[in-house]
Amino acid sequence: MNGPILHTTPAHMLRGPWKVVVVGAGGTGSALLPSLARLHHAMIELGHPGGIECTVYDDDTVSEFNVGRQGFYPNDVGQYKATLLVNRLNLLMGTNWVAEPRRIDSRITLHADIVVGCVDSRRARHAIAQAAKRGKCLYYLDCGNETDRGQVILGEFGKPRHDRLPHVGDLFPDMLNAKNDKGDDTPSCSMADALRKQSLVINQAISVQAFNLLWSLFRNGGLSFSSVFVNLATGRTNPIPIDRAAWARFGYEAPPAKKPARRRKAA
Repeated sequence: MNGPILHTTPAHMLRGPWKVVVVGAGGTGSALLPSLARLHHAMIELGHPGGIECTVYDDDTVSEFNVGRQGFYPNDVGQYKATLLVNRLNLLMGTNWVAEPRRIDSRITLHADIVVGCVDSRRARHAIAQAAKRGKCLYYLDCGNETDRGQVILGEFGKPRHDRLPHVGDLFPDMLNAKNDKGDDTPSCSMADALRKQSLVINQAISVQAFNLLWSLFRNGGLSFSSVFVNLATGRTNPIPIDRAAWARFGYEAPPAKKPARRRKAA
């Protein structure tokens, strides 16, 4: 990793298993989950006690138009995406991950070290944030994309403080505004129609950047940057540094660090 460690991985995540919740097992989710299984295996091989304990939420089933564009095959059509991917990885990698073939709503409370959102709608992001607030979650890794560009933002839940990594809702509040959600949920009529709306490569490109941040949290014990913008049209990948001035350019003002209390001179 280039650059100094500016955010340190919590000690408990280096001493015990990571509790990870992935919301969304479609384009980006189906690309990221096999990488999470590889990360789990690498962590165990490198001596980590426990690796990754993962739960996957998605209420959607595989359609024939998902085949080839997402991580699914012709025989997968009709099955729940979350159940299918989790069962496949458990069989191949010896994990004991859990599938929840339902969507995140007001009845669900999340408890996790890392919540990974592989969703593109404001409504889904809002639901993730609310479920995390009802429970106890540390990190929020947002993986979102449009036609040929997207963002990967790793932030922390909790009260504002000078050293807390801002999450997607801090940097882009409108992305969590469910009232302004105008996403196109209309199913594509064919794979060709879907590819006119979205690059075949963008989900993999986003998942690689998310995978890299998670790998750095483990292998390097921290991060030198916490977010990445990906633009396939220009071929550019731009990180967001862990820096209050950089965050301020997005409109997020981190609280200043508290000054140490002055010691009173002895009389």
